[in-house]
Amino acid sequence: MSLLAHELRLLLRHRLTVAALALLAVLTIAALAAGMAETSRQHAAIAAIPAAQAEDIAAVADYVDQSKDAGSAAYYSFHPTWDAPAPLAFAALGMRDVSPYMLRVRALGLEAQIYDGDTFNPELALPGRFDFAFVLVFLAPLFVIALFHDLVSSEREAGRQRTLDALPNGGKALWRRRTALRFALVWATLALPFTAAALIEGVALPTLLIVLDLIAAYLFFWVGIAALVGRLQWSSVANAATLAATWLVLVLVVPTLANVAINRAIPVDQGAEIALAQREAVNGAWEIPREQTMRRFYASHPQWADSPPLGTEFHYKWYLAFHQNGDASVAGRVQAYRAGLEARDAAGRALGWLLPSVGVQALLTRLAQTDLTAQLAYQDRVRAFHAQLRDFYYAYLFRDRPFGKADFARAPRFKDTPDG
Repeated sequence: MSLLAHELRLLLRHRLTVAALALLAVLTIAALAAGMAETSRQHAAIAAIPAAQAEDIAAVADYVDQSKDAGSAAYYSFHPTWDAPAPLAFAALGMRDVSPYMLRVRALGLEAQIYDGDTFNPELALPGRFDFAFVLVFLAPLFVIALFHDLVSSEREAGRQRTLDALPNGGKALWRRRTALRFALVWATLALPFTAAALIEGVALPTLLIVLDLIAAYLFFWVGIAALVGRLQWSSVANAATLAATWLVLVLVVPTLANVAINRAIPVDQGAEIALAQREAVNGAWEIPREQTMRRFYASHPQWADSPPLGTEFHYKWYLAFHQNGDASVAGRVQAYRAGLEARDAAGRALGWLLPSVGVQALLTRLAQTDLTAQLAYQDRVRAFHAQLRDFYYAYLFRDRPFGKADFARAPRFKDTPDG
C-alpha cells in the first residue's frame, strides 16, 4: 500500500497528469449534466401533456356537441402519445436526439402521421450528442493515450529505466503498479461522477454495475493498445503519434466508413416517402367511387359491413375508411422500411464485436433504451393505441350513434409502458 501511495505522490507531481484528469472530470460532469438536463426537459414536456390535452379537447367538445357528429370528433381530436426516457437515458441519448418522443395522433391515416417528420440521417447522427457515451467512447481514449504513451519511454529517455528495473519491487512489478494506478484514476474520474448521476436518476443497481464494468473494459482495451505500442521501444513522440492515429482509425474513420458501407449495402427508403405515398393514396380516394372504397374497407373490417349504406351526402365513415385504406396501401412499404432499419441495426451491432467503440455505444444505448429497438417499440405502442382509437370512433360512425361531450371522456388513453 505504501508503494502505491508513493507512486500516487509521484504521479500527482506531474502537472500535465493532474490537468488531464481534471479536464476529463470537467468533461464528464458537463456531459452528465447536459444529459440530465435534457431528460429533465423531456420529462417536463411529457408532464405538461394532460393540462394541454384537457384544454384542447374541451374546445373540440364544445364544437362537436352542437352537431353530435362522431366524425367531427374523430377529425378534430388529437390524442397525445409519448415515450418517457428510461432512467439511464441521460447517459446515452441515442435516437431520442433525432427521433420524436412525443406524437399527437388523430384517428385518420396513421402512417403519414408517424413518418411525416422523419428526417433522420444516420451519417449525420453517427457521432451523437455530447453526453456521457460521447465522452467515454470518443474522448476517454485520448486521455488514456496522454497518460500511458510515455509510461516507460519517458523513463528510458531520462536514463532511469535500468535503475528502476534493478530496484526491489522494480521492473515489471513497478510498471504494473504504475499502469494499475493510472488506470484506476482514469476509471474513477469517469465512474464516480456517473455513479452519482445514476443514483440521482434512479438507475437500477444491476444496470449501474454493468455500465461500470463496461467503462473498465473499454479503458482496459485502450491501455492494452498503449502497452503494445510501448513494447516497440519507440520514442514518446512516436508512441503518441501512433496511438493518436490508432484512435483516429478505430473511433472515427473505420466506424464512419463501415456505417456508409452498411447503408449502401442495405438501401432503405426515407420514412417521408412512405408519408407521401400514403397521402397520395388518400388524396386519390376522392376520385374513386365511394362504393369501391367501402367494399375494400369492409373486406378487411367485416364487423362493420352491416352499417347503413352511404347516401349522397358526405359521411365521415367513408372519409375514415379511405384513410385506413391509405394505410393499408403502404403497409408493405412500412414493413420493408422497418426490416431495412433492423437489418442495418443488426449489421451495426455485429460490427461492435470488432470495433469496441461501436460495441460500447450500442450497449449503452440498449441499456438506456434509446436505440432503434426502443424507437420501434414506441411506434408499436402508438399503432396499438391508434387501433383502439379507430375502433372507438368506428363504433359511433358505423352505427350512426350521436357523439356528445360525455363521450370524449370515454376515448382511449395512451399508456406509456417502457421496460425500464
